[in-house]
Amino acid sequence: MIVDVADEQRFREFVSARSPALMRLGFLLTGGDQHAAEDLVQTALAKLAGRWRRVDAPEAYAKQIMYRQQISWWRASRRRGEVVQATPPELADRDLNHQSELRMVLRSALARLTARQRTVLVLRYFEDLPEQEVARALGCSVGTVRSTAHRSLARLREIAPELALELEVAK
Repeated sequence: MIVDVADEQRFREFVSARSPALMRLGFLLTGGDQHAAEDLVQTALAKLAGRWRRVDAPEAYAKQIMYRQQISWWRASRRRGEVVQATPPELADRDLNHQSELRMVLRSALARLTARQRTVLVLRYFEDLPEQEVARALGCSVGTVRSTAHRSLARLREIAPELALELEVAK
């Protein structure tokens, strides 16, 4: 809990400045689920607020909370036997510019991956973390990160062949 007025002001400034970036990350981690992304960011910011005075790198700390919280949620959903599947949206207007269309296709394709696959891809390619850091964040081996990333990219190519050129750049 933030008690000092100056600390509270710095926390508010941090939230104001970094919330959009944290929401984008949350959106990717949750496979495009806006409400789950909001919950993820809110949870991270609430936990960060409780430790604000002791944290040197607040954005890195918030991201780490988000990674771990997302992992906890998908582990819990596996225990409950829930299977999250998203129906890919139809591309309504073919007149959309190329970037918008790719974004929609990618969002849909990411939603069709498992939470673990999506998390590895987001950490590895969106956050541009080295394999060792991804492994540390997910609590698995570097080999698991490599094989999961490889299978996830192959699955993306299968789901959305139109992304093949974009995914070749990510290799």
